[in-house]
Amino acid sequence: MSIFSLLFLDSPLFVAAVDDSLVCRDLSAIWRKHLGLTTTAVVTLPLEKLFSFENESSVMDKIKQVILQGNMISGVSASLSERNPAATPVHTGLLSAWPVPQTHHEWMQALLVFTETTEYSRAINQLNQLQTTHELILNAVGEGIYGVDCEGNTTFVNEAATQILGWRAEDVIGKSLHAIHHHSYPDGTPYPSSECPIYAAFADDKVHRGDDEFFWHTDGTSVPVEYTSTPIREGDKLKGAVVIFRDITERRKSEQQREAAYTQIKILKDLLERERDYLRDEINVTSNFGEIIGESQALKRTLAQIEAVAKTSASVLILGESGVGKEMVARAIHAHSARTDKPLVKVNCASIPKDLFESEFFGHVRGSFTGAHRDRVGRLHLASGGTLFLDEVGEIPLDLQGKLLRALQEHEFERVGDDKTIKVDVRIVAATNRDLQAEVYAGRFRKDLYYRLSTFPIEVPPLRERIQDIGPLAIQFLDSICKELGRDPLTLTRQQLDSLNRYTWPGNIRELKNVIERAVILTKGNRLRLDLAMPSNNQAEKSLMLMPTENEEFVPDAIFREKEKLNIIAVLRHTHWRISGTDGAAELLGIKPSTLAYRMKAYGIKKSESL
Repeated sequence: MSIFSLLFLDSPLFVAAVDDSLVCRDLSAIWRKHLGLTTTAVVTLPLEKLFSFENESSVMDKIKQVILQGNMISGVSASLSERNPAATPVHTGLLSAWPVPQTHHEWMQALLVFTETTEYSRAINQLNQLQTTHELILNAVGEGIYGVDCEGNTTFVNEAATQILGWRAEDVIGKSLHAIHHHSYPDGTPYPSSECPIYAAFADDKVHRGDDEFFWHTDGTSVPVEYTSTPIREGDKLKGAVVIFRDITERRKSEQQREAAYTQIKILKDLLERERDYLRDEINVTSNFGEIIGESQALKRTLAQIEAVAKTSASVLILGESGVGKEMVARAIHAHSARTDKPLVKVNCASIPKDLFESEFFGHVRGSFTGAHRDRVGRLHLASGGTLFLDEVGEIPLDLQGKLLRALQEHEFERVGDDKTIKVDVRIVAATNRDLQAEVYAGRFRKDLYYRLSTFPIEVPPLRERIQDIGPLAIQFLDSICKELGRDPLTLTRQQLDSLNRYTWPGNIRELKNVIERAVILTKGNRLRLDLAMPSNNQAEKSLMLMPTENEEFVPDAIFREKEKLNIIAVLRHTHWRISGTDGAAELLGIKPSTLAYRMKAYGIKKSESL
């Protein structure tokens, strides 16, 4: 049986073997059927009886050159003759031809393949599903093809294989295919032929595929390939294998680029989601504290400190009572720094549960702990390149302060459940209403962390020391609140301004804003009912009584904390255990609801204590 019959007789394509006299000597079964010939009939048909060309003499010459000089042609337009030679051709398509090597390297025959363009896509889909030798050979159009015998020696090489690897037919035919281009791994270590999956195809009579190996080019470089090695059988006897392969260098690059892009997109997606959530939480704060208002000397000293430190990279510790606008100062420092176009990320240290501290600051990977259903970007990573604002930094649990200190000192950290180190460039601005030095002496705050945070301390004066600023602040709040509530503009009278100036404002700017908002809500006509919103004189006197004097004796910490606990219980009873909102316990104490909740938890205060 001829090689043609063995490989192409049952091909689903129109395949013909033509000699140097341009006479067809054999045809595939589908072509025989098309011409009404039996599978055993001897074929001697002139080429012009099979095709009709627009420029017949030119095409005939090209086919002749294929046989005589070993050239190849492809994509030549042709029409296939019908069974009746006189009939008008109706099958149009593309003709390809390549030489078939004979002995002494002389090209004595050409193999022709005619592909109907209308059926081309269907044929390709069918070829991809075939698992036989015929499928692999036909699937080689545009791909490298090697034929090997049962000893592993090369019997056939197509032009695509030469283009991919550089090996010409005369270089490899009759020689070991594995020894030529599959002899070593990419790192140069030997690849024994006994482990070669290509050779295994004609040993175990199974199809072997691979997409993670390399063939060697003539220039000594390795080429990543995807290949299929399929055994060839003649009856019950194995004759060798056909190897179909393609260079996947570009695909590998695309996959790597796609994977890198996907990773980057995922990181950016997480960052954007965190920024989105963060901005939702902060949008009210931004609108209410968009600028620092006031002309008092105390405020001017603070502004001068802000101006001096903003352009540097020094850590800043903002000190002051609750409600004085420490966060506003932090925003001003960031806005006037070189990092202004990068994010300012806020962390309220008092509101983070202890068991979620690491996840909140550093992030976590999926599955690192119960409830970690997806990767999370931590606040420290989110602030990379910008500023991290640690509000109420004195509330960080002592056993967690060391982890934060290490991250701030070394500018690197690991997410929870991850061993990959992430480097960040973050400026730290911290704020607290506590006396951190006293906390350090009491052993509740790390000394090294305190000095790391307090490179440049800024003291924000309370509102009672900024009497000149009360009026401008009140007018600003009144204007913005009227707009927010859809009310007609209201004004403050001189008498009302005097009343505001006389009050001591234990809750500072936050309390002032609440009073103005409450007054707007209570106003029915065009006259602002500040009288209904202002705290009573008794409350003002009580707030003055709470202020320490120079001669006041101190009390031990345990007694102080017991008094604080009793004070919290008293205000909770007064508000019927309403913590937040207007006239809530937190507002009356002049602290944030989150701070009150934290202190209630620290003191173990529960509602049952009111009974």
